[in-house]
Amino acid sequence: MSSTDEELLVPLSEVRKLKRNNSRGPGSELELSHHGEADTLDYRLQAVCPEKKKKISLWHDISLYHMDPVTKAETPYLNFVCEIPKFTRKKFEIATDEEGNPIKQDTKKGQLREFKKGDIFFNYGCFPQTWEDPTFIHPDADGCRGDNDPLDVCEIGARIIQPGDVRAVKVLGILLMIDEGECDWKVVVIDIEDKWAPFLNDIEDVERELPGQLDAIREWYRTYKIPDGKPPNVFGLDEKFMNKEYAKGVIDECHHAWELLMSGEKHREIQKETVKSEVRDLVRNLSRNSLFLLADNFDEHTEARNEDFGKKESGALFF
Repeated sequence: MSSTDEELLVPLSEVRKLKRNNSRGPGSELELSHHGEADTLDYRLQAVCPEKKKKISLWHDISLYHMDPVTKAETPYLNFVCEIPKFTRKKFEIATDEEGNPIKQDTKKGQLREFKKGDIFFNYGCFPQTWEDPTFIHPDADGCRGDNDPLDVCEIGARIIQPGDVRAVKVLGILLMIDEGECDWKVVVIDIEDKWAPFLNDIEDVERELPGQLDAIREWYRTYKIPDGKPPNVFGLDEKFMNKEYAKGVIDECHHAWELLMSGEKHREIQKETVKSEVRDLVRNLSRNSLFLLADNFDEHTEARNEDFGKKESGALFF
């Protein structure tokens, strides 16, 4: 691992084992620790496992699929990681390029970013274990590539969810936003414990039960950069919110892209394609950071497996 030019690969089968064996969600032993002074460039909010005193990545170590805390069986719901609580304006985000992927406040030209438009009116965050691949062009995305981030989520329930909190949610629909030439999907969900959750099962239910909510979300995203001197954002698919089935297709696509990123296969694949050098470097750096994070979990998994078999097996990380 000493050479930066070495190729790192993990079999996809091992990524799929590890993402479930080591993943966490609502109700799991997870704590949040604050580092640095609030409202400064140094502030970080880090998820940790209190038993092992180990950093937990809110991007990689939280399972996309919500597991029943008792049976450990997969449920129909997904895990939502909150970055920005409703009725606030500080632009917090998961630091995808930092060890442990803490939450930090975004910056521009060395200054902390806030929404100049004003407070956001829904809980905003992402789905863990997803990635909008910057080398992939969705057929409905008007030729635009992914934005290189986890998949964005708008949670429309009544609860104010704090940064770093993980909630089980229902997927309701999705909006295709084009942000400065990049494909930037916005998934609409609701906390399964919200009072409106029993009445909302697909996108048409939101329009019927909460009229005006979807239009307000679209207009927020259309105009929120105008105070920064930028033009309004635009939308694909005739500016329509697509239904739950369509949304789940995009989520599955982004989950698979994350698997390819974690395994190192995406980096190897784009060496053979005509891709901008900055995109290649960006994927390479994300992939290497993810693999080193995965390596610790993989070593634990391999040791446990070896004990079960009563023999020493070679690791599946290879170069």
